[in-house]
Amino acid sequence: MPKKLIQRFLPHHHTFKEHKRLQFLGEHLHNPNLWHLNRRSVALAFAVGFFSMYLPIPGQMIVAAALAFLVGANLPVSVVLVWITNPLTMPAMFYLAYKVGALVLGTTNEISPDVFTLGGALNELGDIWWPLLLGSLILGTILAAVGYLSIRLLWRLSVLKRWQKRRQERTQSQSSGTSG
Repeated sequence: MPKKLIQRFLPHHHTFKEHKRLQFLGEHLHNPNLWHLNRRSVALAFAVGFFSMYLPIPGQMIVAAALAFLVGANLPVSVVLVWITNPLTMPAMFYLAYKVGALVLGTTNEISPDVFTLGGALNELGDIWWPLLLGSLILGTILAAVGYLSIRLLWRLSVLKRWQKRRQERTQSQSSGTSG
């Protein structure tokens, strides 16, 4: 189930392998682990994507792609998950990250959620950068672990369900074959 669902939304790997701007990656781009959809590669991709999406930096997709290369995660899934961070979700995500970082650091400086627009964040960067970075790393790490474990569990449950269904079908075909 998870494999078919994910495959439905991802472009074919030849699209990436033949892209002119990605040819500098050479043979690394042809590593089959970057393209296969299996329990390990997808779980790692969720960890990489969720961690990268919480980084308060430009170029999150590049970071996700580089981490996917390093750990052998599914590259398209890693990069697509970063899109959860977008202009609509970013202010709330980074405000939460700031609050977590401020809580851990014991910072009493109260910042308005309005600061977490692009212009506001740049104006207040001196006050918010350390709690924001720390909170982002904490939330990114927690979300990466939860994503990794959740995908491993969901994938395993899906496999068990398929095995159970096959076992039932086999039992039914054997019982109908012996009674007739």
